[in-house]
Amino acid sequence: MDIDTVADELYALRPEDFTAARNVRAAEARTAGERALAEQIGKLRRPSRSAWVSNLLVRERPDEVAALLKLGEGLRRAHHDLDGAQLRELSGRQRTLIRALSQEARQLAARAGHPVGDDVGREVEATLHTVLADPEAAREWAQGRLARPFEAAVGFPDASPAAVRRPAAPPPAPPPAKRRDDEALARARRDADTAASELRALEEEAAGAGREAEAARESTARLERRFSELTDELNRVEEDLRRARDEERRARDGLRALERRVREAGRRAETATARLERHQKR
Repeated sequence: MDIDTVADELYALRPEDFTAARNVRAAEARTAGERALAEQIGKLRRPSRSAWVSNLLVRERPDEVAALLKLGEGLRRAHHDLDGAQLRELSGRQRTLIRALSQEARQLAARAGHPVGDDVGREVEATLHTVLADPEAAREWAQGRLARPFEAAVGFPDASPAAVRRPAAPPPAPPPAKRRDDEALARARRDADTAASELRALEEEAAGAGREAEAARESTARLERRFSELTDELNRVEEDLRRARDEERRARDGLRALERRVREAGRRAETATARLERHQKR
């Protein structure tokens, strides 16, 4: 068992089944003495609904996934080369493919028993746009293990002919101190985004755990009521059995008494018959 195998298995599950299955796998790894693997498994986050839909699309439609990845490579190359004609052609294909994939993802979710609404659909589309623009996002998405959707597409620059002919000049480099401040601010923003994302993940996981706990409580209450009903029924059956045994005992006692009376009556009848025969012989 390794982390890739476990992650593939868990992210193929429905979101409501993820946490329990992850805990089982982590416990199995700990039992096998693989503590590092158990920690890695424990860090896997329950996917949001839109992330699950995106993962479902990756797993169920590999040909369409390959087409999107190839289109993203072409778009990024065209932007890099400032190829206006290629950009216009690929941008039209981009809109068509994203609409088709978004619709396909919603249909897959519905067939899996979890139809999704417009909010989830928009998050799936944002993820697809980001996949086209960002090669790192594309590699992560293609694994089918997203825990969260990509929040916003990176976006391509203007593909108009004017933009292609006259690319904007780069801004002057900031002084070193300013650059350090900007880098620190960028790091702080990334850290804040990461912390916010982790918080949302934990909140969703806590909500899922709360729903699971409530379901377990209701199941426990049903079983307790059933146990009480069965206990009452068992007490009634035991009482009926006790009465039946008493009746059986009385019936056996009555039968034995009747058998004794029959035997006594038989002996009296034999004695009377013998006496009658003696009198007749006289």
